[in-house]
Amino acid sequence: MNTRTDLSRCADLFARAQKVLPGGVSRNTVLRSPYPAYADYGKGCHVTDLDGVTRIDFSNNMASLIHGHAHPEIVRVVNEQMARGSAFMLATEVEVQYAEHLCSRSPSFDMLRFVNSGTEAIMVAIKASRAFTGKFKVAKVEGAYHGGYDYAEVSQAPTPETWGSHDKPHSVPLVHGTPESSLRDVVIIPFNDTDRAIKILNEHAHEVACVLLDLMPHRVGLNLVKPEYIEAIQKWVADHDALLVLDEVITFRSEYGGLQTRYGIKSDLTALGKMIGGGFPVGAVAGRADVMDVLNPKSHRFLFPHSGTFSANPISMSAGLMAMALFDQKEVARLNALTDRAIDGIRKAIDTTGACACVTGGGSMLRVHMKEEPPHNFREAFNTDAEKMRLATLLDHLFSEGFIMINTCSATLSTPMTEIEIDALVAAMESGLAKIASMP
Repeated sequence: MNTRTDLSRCADLFARAQKVLPGGVSRNTVLRSPYPAYADYGKGCHVTDLDGVTRIDFSNNMASLIHGHAHPEIVRVVNEQMARGSAFMLATEVEVQYAEHLCSRSPSFDMLRFVNSGTEAIMVAIKASRAFTGKFKVAKVEGAYHGGYDYAEVSQAPTPETWGSHDKPHSVPLVHGTPESSLRDVVIIPFNDTDRAIKILNEHAHEVACVLLDLMPHRVGLNLVKPEYIEAIQKWVADHDALLVLDEVITFRSEYGGLQTRYGIKSDLTALGKMIGGGFPVGAVAGRADVMDVLNPKSHRFLFPHSGTFSANPISMSAGLMAMALFDQKEVARLNALTDRAIDGIRKAIDTTGACACVTGGGSMLRVHMKEEPPHNFREAFNTDAEKMRLATLLDHLFSEGFIMINTCSATLSTPMTEIEIDALVAAMESGLAKIASMP
């Protein structure tokens, strides 16, 4: 890649951007040193930047592009809808068609309500839980990412100095100025530590409206939830008139009906987003009919007025319906098998190079850690300064070799990928891990 700023269109554009955008960007995840790459166009699983460099995209816009870039069928239906209009103060048929399709994929989905992002889906799920139960506290896993809502982002990024004891984790703000009242209303539990989690929940048994849970939380280490943990949580909410809210904004890609179907469990509410928009902004809350009824203005249970200017806009609905129709059981299984191939290959590369690293994941996602053993919770996944340095070295190596990764060194696959792209990633990982192994 050309790094001379006087010849780089990306560098020139970043210089302009810093004058009008805080930090030069609208989302911090695209920042790189000395300047971010700016996309020119994408096709399939490749993206070409403004400097003419083409890379294989294993980020897929933070797991939102299950079919990669510019899938012909998605482009077709979006163009057709654009010619008829992009948004109306009327309902549209495609909204109903898409709701029917999503509800058909999971036994947990009696009804759903479309929104505009995963963050908004989580927000609506929390508010609906409070409206339905009459209680107000939210319990969530330490370190888990659930978007930008005050109550969902508590203890998203605690540190050893702030996170408290294992038995009584602190509610730690992410953003300066978060109200103390928000912190008091969020109960923090450890991931996959059943006894501790239930003990903490019992201390708030009459106040918790919902337990918010990702079954394979990325920030916590991208490990699957233990069956006994989710079963205990599900029993606890049933025994204490609370709700189980699953965040499947990312993990819905893991199985045809979401990761919860692998465990044979039924959530009370599920938050969806990312890939269900087919590359356009979207979110959805799905769940039990009686719980969803709090959103129904014609119901005697109506307790939660909700609307949104762009909710269920026909562009997102058309793109999403096509994307999910294309992502059938066969494609889900194929992508999951490719992920297993990548994980096995990276593990062999770790053994070959002797690098201090490990890999976790599954269900078309993986994450490489700069640790000898896979972390089991957020505290174990937390990176030391030395680990951050090794991680940055590996990410820079992969980028220079032509691979776009999520900045935790995570990858999410898309359907245009084949064994060719997977094996190329494994080879680049091996050469990068060799560099890591030689570091002091």
